[in-house]
Amino acid sequence: MKSQDLRKIAPELDPLRLGTGWKPEDLGKAQIIIESSFGDSHPGSGHLLELVEEARAGAAEAGGHGARYFCTDICDGEAQGHDGINYSLASRDMMANMMEIHANATPFDGGVFIASCDKSMPAHLMAVGRINIPSIVVTGGVMDAGPDLLTLEQIGAYNAMYERGEISKEKMDFYKQNACPSCGACSFMGTASTMQIMAEALGLALPGSALMPATSAELREFAREAGRQAVWLAEHELTPDRIVTIKSFENAIMVHAAISGSTNSLLHLPAIAREFGIEIDADTFDRLHRGAHYLLNIRPAGEFPAQYFYYAGGVPRIMEEIKSMLHLDVMTVTGKTLGENLEELKRNGYYEKGKKYLDELGLTREDVIRPFDKAFGTDGSIAILKGNLAPEGAVVKHTVVPKAMFEATLRARPFDSEEDAIHAVLTHEIKPGDAVIIRYEGPKGSGMPEMFYTTEAIASDAELGSTIALLTDGRFSGASKGPAVGHISPEAAEGGPLALVEEGDLIYLNIPERKLQIVGIHGKAMGEKEVAEILEERRRAWKPRPNKYPKGVLRIFADRAVSPMKGGYME
Repeated sequence: MKSQDLRKIAPELDPLRLGTGWKPEDLGKAQIIIESSFGDSHPGSGHLLELVEEARAGAAEAGGHGARYFCTDICDGEAQGHDGINYSLASRDMMANMMEIHANATPFDGGVFIASCDKSMPAHLMAVGRINIPSIVVTGGVMDAGPDLLTLEQIGAYNAMYERGEISKEKMDFYKQNACPSCGACSFMGTASTMQIMAEALGLALPGSALMPATSAELREFAREAGRQAVWLAEHELTPDRIVTIKSFENAIMVHAAISGSTNSLLHLPAIAREFGIEIDADTFDRLHRGAHYLLNIRPAGEFPAQYFYYAGGVPRIMEEIKSMLHLDVMTVTGKTLGENLEELKRNGYYEKGKKYLDELGLTREDVIRPFDKAFGTDGSIAILKGNLAPEGAVVKHTVVPKAMFEATLRARPFDSEEDAIHAVLTHEIKPGDAVIIRYEGPKGSGMPEMFYTTEAIASDAELGSTIALLTDGRFSGASKGPAVGHISPEAAEGGPLALVEEGDLIYLNIPERKLQIVGIHGKAMGEKEVAEILEERRRAWKPRPNKYPKGVLRIFADRAVSPMKGGYME
């Protein structure tokens, strides 16, 4: 329903809006809902009110009126290391639900959706698909790097070093006090940065706007332009379902491969696609990543902080390099196709803006974004592994795995919580050749928290970093690196094979062949049939655990969440 039609059947609407501060002349304009995750929850949302006001001013300049709505997000970083992280994935779905309520309880003609970070960005994209009014996304950009290019994802490694006595408390305090010097998303290719890029790659954000420095004047200009464009979209009734197609998602996944994007995207993109009536899953990623060129030299897989991505040309530069692998005829929020947008950027001086920053740093574009024919790798950045340990699949980001761990047979060391596992790693109870298994951490087990500190403890250990693997039904931070396999499905809480593994069982990992297999019992190698018989015997003896959360959000999430291989969303 259009806003003006609503006014005819809801006589209280006009006086209530006037009481909110609207002027009488605003009532007849195109009504634009401006949703954001603004709040004091973390640096990625603390600055968004500035962008909200810019978008509101832009909408006014185009003859519309912007109404500010807020649904702030939690911070995965602040939730790390305690049970707060269990709420993270569930918060994505809850935010999308709240934005649906906002937009549909009082219908609007169009929308601007503003977010920066891990769960707010996918939540806003889910809401855009579900609400399906003419909409545009504004990404909140990335924070500056600290001294000596210090970035937050290094804190986990430094903390593990401090726990092992390798650095002093004074050094650790310095890192803590300087890792986040400004507002914006964390400055590495984690989930926040990845999902900002995905918003643009899907055609829902203005070209060249993703992952800009959050402190830059250009980002505010983009927010104002987005407000103007939202009114244009409303006037032309260009709804998201006319923009986003399966081709759009295939483009986004190809960009994901080129940037070595976060494994959490395998949870978020399928959940977003579902809201558009499109089905993709982890196998879609595996298929498209095969043969894809990985080009980006940004942490954690590369050497530079994320702000350098924008300097090197951002999403448009990546798309130019992989143009032969993209659908250039897809529609975008500009009202033009992707191909038309890329050509226009070359004409309007977009790339020259970033080059001046690179010149000051003594870098070239190729230092940050490699040419297509000089890729770091040609098999994308993630792989979906399957076998009797993961019948539905598991994900590994192979661009951050030591080559020595691409194929290995390991001894199982199962733990039923991350706390026990990280203690074993830090106290050297874990030895080379072990497979650290953390289970009952999937969506139905505990909400699917990140295993960030465990992965950092392993990756930062000179001996263990290339001699063991972490296997879990939980997930990882986008900052994680090292030999880590997650999203193992079915999860342990559902009686998946991960729940049946015992101390000393032999696990075969083969990333090139996409295998994750139990190949022995209690240290003795066995054939597939023998292993299957023993696992079936264990399954008969296995008893489900009572849910960790008897009430509240996490109980609802546990009851309704689908497999991580499908997106971990609530049905």
